[in-house]
Amino acid sequence: MEEFDVLIVGAGISGIGAAYHLQTNCPAKSYAILEARPALGGTWDLFRYPGIRSDSDMYTLGFSFRPWTNPKAIADGPAILDYLHETVREYGIDEHIRYNTKVDHASWSTRDNKWTVRTTVNGERVEIRCRFLLMCAGYYRYEAGYTPDFPGLDRFEGRVVHPQLWTEDIDYADKRVIVIGSGATAVTLVPELAKKAAQVTMLQRSPTYIASAPAKDRVANWLRRRFPAMTAYRAARWKNILFAMATYNYARRFPERTKRWFRKHTRELLGEDVDLTHFTPSYEPWDQRVCLVPDADLFDAIKSESVRVVTDHVEAFTETGIQLRGGEHLDAELVVTATGLQLQFLGGMELDLDGEPLRPADMMMYRGMMFSGVPNLAMCIGYTNASWTLKVDLTCEYVCRLLNHMDRHGHAACVPRRDPGVGEQPLIDFNSGYVLRAIEHLPKQGTKRPWKLYQNYVLDMLTLRHGRVADPAIEFS
Repeated sequence: MEEFDVLIVGAGISGIGAAYHLQTNCPAKSYAILEARPALGGTWDLFRYPGIRSDSDMYTLGFSFRPWTNPKAIADGPAILDYLHETVREYGIDEHIRYNTKVDHASWSTRDNKWTVRTTVNGERVEIRCRFLLMCAGYYRYEAGYTPDFPGLDRFEGRVVHPQLWTEDIDYADKRVIVIGSGATAVTLVPELAKKAAQVTMLQRSPTYIASAPAKDRVANWLRRRFPAMTAYRAARWKNILFAMATYNYARRFPERTKRWFRKHTRELLGEDVDLTHFTPSYEPWDQRVCLVPDADLFDAIKSESVRVVTDHVEAFTETGIQLRGGEHLDAELVVTATGLQLQFLGGMELDLDGEPLRPADMMMYRGMMFSGVPNLAMCIGYTNASWTLKVDLTCEYVCRLLNHMDRHGHAACVPRRDPGVGEQPLIDFNSGYVLRAIEHLPKQGTKRPWKLYQNYVLDMLTLRHGRVADPAIEFS
């Protein structure tokens, strides 16, 4: 049976970053990346719908070790995918990726201090052993997104598609299109579809906070013209990190002022006569993620009347469109259900400890990456209020520090041990639908360090990059 020091699961932006940190900070460690799909890139290879782009700036979503040099800070999917391909080639990471390798099960042996990972490779079962398992498989199901059980869906004579399963043969030119949803995917899709469609209606059950930002970061581009690439990149990165932290903390501390700013922002972009009903959520700013649109493209499409926003509930699908609860009927030939994701913990992999199955809901997360009672396993998961990669970078740096600490002290295993006195809280403090649907199946977070997730990059940097590895909450053996 093949054996590695570290197995990384997932060859998306997290897995690629993990591989770089591992081969840079733990050069003696052998590793492989197991990727279920036939290509790298994760989200950026899977999603092919029109207009696919980042919902964070690339100076913070990009890797800390490799500058983003494209003039656009809010980048499209193909540009991001090119960046990932260039990164794996530049650092030799591509040689470690094993495609079409789906991880099904991982079993820990206390006697051997190793994981036995069961995979399916092109339909055949293959087992691999490792000393440490690093999960970089994201947080949602790749096979299908979430679509509600809409009454009468089978009656509709047009086409219905979820953005996660978009294919090149979908024709929307000169057609009436309804996009159901108001999140990041919907606000990306709608202005792009409007370029060719006869009419696009964004049908939302409830509004979302939406802000416009320039697609190009003038300060970052100015810095790049005057300083070396990495110096300019780091300066732009920190500028955006601090700005995002400041605006988030301001919004949470002063929600009413923030709501007034959003109303003013919307009026400036759509005019004084805008019906703010469609842009005034019922929840507080950052109870759900704020949607970012580049160069006001969504607002421009609404203002040009190529896009209409309707706030109502779906009563039922009909042969020619959607009947709304409020009485209106929307005609359509194509309906896009941008209704969210299905959360999937650890990429759907099952775990056992010496033959005893482990339930995620029974675990508590340690430092937002490891799990109580589970040896030699970490998971990369990003921030809800900032770019995903910021937390992934810190997680991977910490894992490397942990591995080196174990080597120096002759440890074979490390297990976070839960303090019975620490209270429980839901893992993700968000009321988005995809979170609420899965929250009872996820691990918990604690009420105090090191079990609490603070969603604060600077605090995490001080703790994960510079804090002690020999924590009383971790048992080394």
